[in-house]
Amino acid sequence: MLGTVGAAGAAGLALGAAGGAGVYAAASGDGSGSGTSTSPALTSVGTTAVMFHGKHQAGITTPLQSRGHLVAFDLAAGAGRKEAAALLRRWSATAKALMEGKPSTDDTGVALDAGPSSLTVTFGFGHSFFGRTGLDARRPVQLDPLPAFSADALDPKRSEGDLWVQIGADDALVAFHALRALQKDAGAAAKVRWQMNGFNRSAGATARPMTARNLMGQVDGTGNPKPSEPDFDRRIFVPAQGAGAGGGSETGGAVVQEWMSGGSYAVVRRIRMLLDDWEKLPLAKQEKVIGRRKSDGAPLTGGTETTELDLTKFGPDGKPVIPDNAHARISAPEQNGGAAMLRRPFSFHDGIGPDGAPDAGLLFICWQADPLRGFVPVQRKLDRGDALSPFIRHEASGLFAVPGGAAEGEYVGQRLLES
Repeated sequence: MLGTVGAAGAAGLALGAAGGAGVYAAASGDGSGSGTSTSPALTSVGTTAVMFHGKHQAGITTPLQSRGHLVAFDLAAGAGRKEAAALLRRWSATAKALMEGKPSTDDTGVALDAGPSSLTVTFGFGHSFFGRTGLDARRPVQLDPLPAFSADALDPKRSEGDLWVQIGADDALVAFHALRALQKDAGAAAKVRWQMNGFNRSAGATARPMTARNLMGQVDGTGNPKPSEPDFDRRIFVPAQGAGAGGGSETGGAVVQEWMSGGSYAVVRRIRMLLDDWEKLPLAKQEKVIGRRKSDGAPLTGGTETTELDLTKFGPDGKPVIPDNAHARISAPEQNGGAAMLRRPFSFHDGIGPDGAPDAGLLFICWQADPLRGFVPVQRKLDRGDALSPFIRHEASGLFAVPGGAAEGEYVGQRLLES
């Protein structure tokens, strides 16, 4: 379940004068993680802008940024549909301006000398939002609460929420500036429920674009669906009403809410990595737990990072080369009826505890057209016997309906709130 999004190509990017910064990503342009293009000069990183308006919201297939903030809000007592609509209108206007590198209303000046730095702002609605706004009849069945998993140790104060915002940027000040602006925009309409900060490798830090590593040191995200694959949209984005009829839609025959057309569902999990325990394992045992080589992410059955797992290969001892409980085997789409998610997380480190253990791990974010056919079956299987489970702890969780992108002149969620 740990991973990063591959490159989405240059679609949706407006390049600044410095040019090639827009195509820098965590993997090569074909999503293989083995690209050979050179990284951009660091001076060009800030020039890249991502379009706010479009069929889908930014921040889903956008190349992974180096800084991120996740924040959930609850509507204030007495606030309802009217207040929510006004808030989303304010938020959308602010996000559009900041993503273009322009100042926000009542700007704090934090990012005055910075470009847009690939800033994206993504908005979603939690299960409780619909009851608070009198829209229960418009709540999708895909937003039903996630089932409990035996390994969960969830903190309800850091889970769920009426509204969810994902912020990503390649400059820490730009990301913070957006977070602060949106918090101020919330005013009396909503208050912060929880907020988390994350990071990834900085653009230009490697000689060529590479698949990222997580805090366990593993190459992470090789098996992500690629935008170039013919079934990518079907797996990740909600189709328009009737579009999936007879076509094997990921919605599995459930009624599609038209306001979710072009949208996606985000599962958000704060996954603590028990790094002290993990780092005591010899390298060979770490690789058995994952099912891949640590050095380059290649399967233990051989090849390169992008070589398919050979789940039928046995060693001289008569045992599978990739163990039955290896993380890569259990989470492989072919072991889960083709279930797939676009994983686009951030790492986190929130200090060191009194026992010396780092409070660190992964802000796991995965995208899919239907979490009941994506995240849930895979996590259930991992919950039953993943060799990685003793080294991680799921501490917070949320599920959010992320509507499609806003057209010119619209705000995000307008088709829900004004229909």
